[in-house]
Amino acid sequence: MSLFDLTGKTAIVTGACGLIGRKHCEALAQAGANVVVADLNAEACAAVAAELPGGIHLPLAVNVTDPASLASARDQILAQFGHIDVLVNNAAINDMFENPALAADLSKFENFPLATFQQVLEVNVTGVFLAAQVFGTPMAQQGHGSIINVASTYGLVGPDQSIYRNEAGEQTFYKSPSYPMTKGAVVNFTRYLAAYWGKDGVRVNTLSPGGVENSQDEFFIKQYSAKTPLGRMAAATDYQGAVVFLASDASAYMTGANLVVDGGWTAI
Repeated sequence: MSLFDLTGKTAIVTGACGLIGRKHCEALAQAGANVVVADLNAEACAAVAAELPGGIHLPLAVNVTDPASLASARDQILAQFGHIDVLVNNAAINDMFENPALAADLSKFENFPLATFQQVLEVNVTGVFLAAQVFGTPMAQQGHGSIINVASTYGLVGPDQSIYRNEAGEQTFYKSPSYPMTKGAVVNFTRYLAAYWGKDGVRVNTLSPGGVENSQDEFFIKQYSAKTPLGRMAAATDYQGAVVFLASDASAYMTGANLVVDGGWTAI
């Protein structure tokens, strides 16, 4: 089990205060890493860091779309730990509309707002690019590191819009074009970085999770689960093993790959 040991490693998780981000932090801490809990809200980061087991954990307010914010975080991390070993590029925007009554209409491709599309693109693609550039460069300089870019099954296959249809046959929501488009970009950006930094000992892989059950409408959970060979949506903890695997020497000869953990969703 020493292959999975991250003792003494410094691991950064962006979007660390979200549902899955918290579990990424927890898993890395349990494996022995010193975890940098990075998200927009400083108080939320501090609360997550305080709950992590073992190690020295650093909460940092970070905006992944702001190069200055990322550079400041990098400098603080290097000042405290001296090295950066793991980056989990987890920060992302998923489909959200403030008014549920308008969600079905605004989420249609024909009506999807340009401003919303650009915001998702800025976080899901530009944010991944910038975080990898800022935190990955010290990895390349030291000759080792692991970058884990979090994508999605919707970066691999098109959304099944029928699962967003309720029992009355009403389309409550359409999975938007922005999320699948940006997550598909993340998958190929991983390949680019793996080829670029392989000579410097930096491994870059994608983790593509399936949908996580999180108080969605009952009809949606039922329909999503019915399309999944394992018969259920994911729990937030279902990706912890994958994150530790990709961060650690257990995946030492793995780079440029896409680890799909989706209950079989993309298998059929």
